[in-house]
Amino acid sequence: MNFTVEHLGPCKKLLKFDVPAEAVDASFEEVADQYRRQAQLPGFRPGRSPKHLILKSFGPRIERESRHQLVGKHFDAAVRQEKFRVIGEPIIEDIQFEKGKPFQFAATIEIVPEFELPEYKGIEVKRETRIVTDADIERALNVLRDERAAFEDVERPVQDGDFVVVDYQGTSEGKPLTEFAPTARGLTEKKDFWMYVAKDSFIPGFTEQLIGANIGETRSVSVQFPEDFVSKPLSGKKGDYQVTLRGVKVKKLPSLDDEFAKQFGAEDLLKLRDGVRADLENEAAYKRKQLVRDQLVGHLLSRVEFELPEAVVQATTKSVVYDIVKENQERGLSKDALDQQKNEIYNFANESAKERVKTAFILGRIAEKESIKATDEEITHRILMMARQNGIKPERLVKQLQERDAITEIRQQIANSKVLDFLELNAKVEELLPSISTGEATPPA
Repeated sequence: MNFTVEHLGPCKKLLKFDVPAEAVDASFEEVADQYRRQAQLPGFRPGRSPKHLILKSFGPRIERESRHQLVGKHFDAAVRQEKFRVIGEPIIEDIQFEKGKPFQFAATIEIVPEFELPEYKGIEVKRETRIVTDADIERALNVLRDERAAFEDVERPVQDGDFVVVDYQGTSEGKPLTEFAPTARGLTEKKDFWMYVAKDSFIPGFTEQLIGANIGETRSVSVQFPEDFVSKPLSGKKGDYQVTLRGVKVKKLPSLDDEFAKQFGAEDLLKLRDGVRADLENEAAYKRKQLVRDQLVGHLLSRVEFELPEAVVQATTKSVVYDIVKENQERGLSKDALDQQKNEIYNFANESAKERVKTAFILGRIAEKESIKATDEEITHRILMMARQNGIKPERLVKQLQERDAITEIRQQIANSKVLDFLELNAKVEELLPSISTGEATPPA
């Protein structure tokens, strides 16, 4: 086997192959014989068709299959010889393929980066012991009350803490704001718009100027858009608004009693408190574990440097961008607003993707060294859980995952989680107690 390797980068290689004409002819004859044994042409029994008729009927297919077999055979042998750990599918380029002549082709591949693992046992981390207090429970209950709040109309001037319903129009330098920021239509004009009267609500300094206004009154409101304003073209500019007050509302919280508890499926208020406490304890445990994991990953990332495969980084970047856009669209951000920030979004996603990819390689190498794997039972359990969360049948989800080749990703996620559990188990953990006076964590006495 004759091939050469060109190093296009730390993780990118170009393999060039030169297959002798004899090997091409042998492969062609082998494939042709297979077709001859299986094909059934009119007037001939299976396996008895003349070779020239087989070539006439199936010539292009025999050629394609012969080429495919030669590529696979020589590529696999070269990868084994060089001990390359290939990521994804190779990009194959034919230079020449013809019966009776040498077959030349090239394969561009990306491979798993080579690096030395840092010491991963005995990593020093800090873990805070977080105790759920009665005050925590009261705060959580008040959040639930806020979700069930009612808004009552009042006939009086606006006060701090009210909710108001307004119509407004905004300009800057005497021109509609959309002349400076075409996508800022919502900032330029709205009708029946709800605002919370409080410091820095909506645009900083806006709602305070409505205090004392009566229903039906129109007020002039001037603001200075912050330098870091979400709509960049308006940053630092002065805005002038005409605001007409259409209604004043106050928020009324429901009573904290058994009837309130039943709205959340609890028998009574005591049971609701117990449920809230359990939820807060689970959340605290999750955050505590996540903070330890962040420290473990941060330690490993800071102690090893290596180049990353470009294709993997780009694919991961694309996935992160998709998640960011989807999350912001669900929050109500318009496509135009997202387009204005596309460079910032991409740069953030690219940096995040590099960290994710690097972390995955390090955890994967530790998994190999410690023989940590995801079992079939763990994968099945994860898929069943995902099916329940998405409200679809497991069989349908499995089919979707197989079509996207996502089961491999699930397997890696589970293995990575087990590696982090292993690292935490072998870490040097300093337990911290929260300070009573400040809430800051301090070492136990």
